[in-house]
Amino acid sequence: MNFIDLHCDTIDMLLNNPGNWNLAKNNLSVDIEKMKRGNSLAQFFALYINQKKTKKPLEKCLQMLDKFYLELDRNNDSIALATNYKDLIKNKQKDKISAFLAIEGGEAINGSLYNLRNFYRLGVRLITLTWNFPNEIGFPNCRNEYVYRGLTSFGHEVVIEMNNLSMLIDVSHLSDKGFYDVARLSKKPFIASHSNSRTITNHPRNLTDEMIKILSQKGGVIGINFEKSFLGENVPAKVSDMINHIKHIKNTGGVDVISIGSDFDGIELPSEIKNIGEIDKLSSELKKNNFSEEEIEKIFYKNALRVIKDTL
Repeated sequence: MNFIDLHCDTIDMLLNNPGNWNLAKNNLSVDIEKMKRGNSLAQFFALYINQKKTKKPLEKCLQMLDKFYLELDRNNDSIALATNYKDLIKNKQKDKISAFLAIEGGEAINGSLYNLRNFYRLGVRLITLTWNFPNEIGFPNCRNEYVYRGLTSFGHEVVIEMNNLSMLIDVSHLSDKGFYDVARLSKKPFIASHSNSRTITNHPRNLTDEMIKILSQKGGVIGINFEKSFLGENVPAKVSDMINHIKHIKNTGGVDVISIGSDFDGIELPSEIKNIGEIDKLSSELKKNNFSEEEIEKIFYKNALRVIKDTL
């Protein structure tokens, strides 16, 4: 079965570990060999910004973007850039995996809409508005004092401009108030690319039931995150933990709101699914838990494909 993964941090890992590591084959959780084994239809590659490690987020993001394109050029027989639904279909017809380009941490645009537009011109189609630090757009959900702080006035402009550009707005990591600001402002579907259910695991990175319902009503999706701390208490996280979240999200917002956002090569602790080539473990467990073939296809790729078609 095909699948679409809405989030991985592989490009940052490749940039910071030069040498034998490349996108074709590496010791990480995502490479082309593993994606082929997992029957990947599309992978969203995040250009991840950590303010602790860089004082120049725009420059760092451009370095990762260059690394992304170098790897695509070196492996153009197997993978190709996609910026919309039509690109994805063309790539599939050529038996190529589609690579979508994302930014994790809106500080990369350095407080300027022209940088946002230029990143769009360079192929970026999704932006996770914040990571774990406040930026010009808004506040993260990693500290209690940020929960009720929403988007800045510039953040409002960013949401509107991303709608105008037909870019995917990603609210994973965003404060609760920021989530509701995006829901109010965005005229198009938005997503939580790598988050789970807060009811099942009470972690601020996860979404409340009300958020899940709003996301569903807006036509968006929530990508199930494989990180242990967002799934439960088991070490390593078990596939059954993922099933618990999926069942609750289905009962809360419907099956059409569920996708996959592994967060591979960004999570600290591996799950029972150690890499993207083992994604079939999730489909097998879904079948054991009485999910229909149609429901599994929606979770694995059809819901994400719908959002790509409707938004980009």
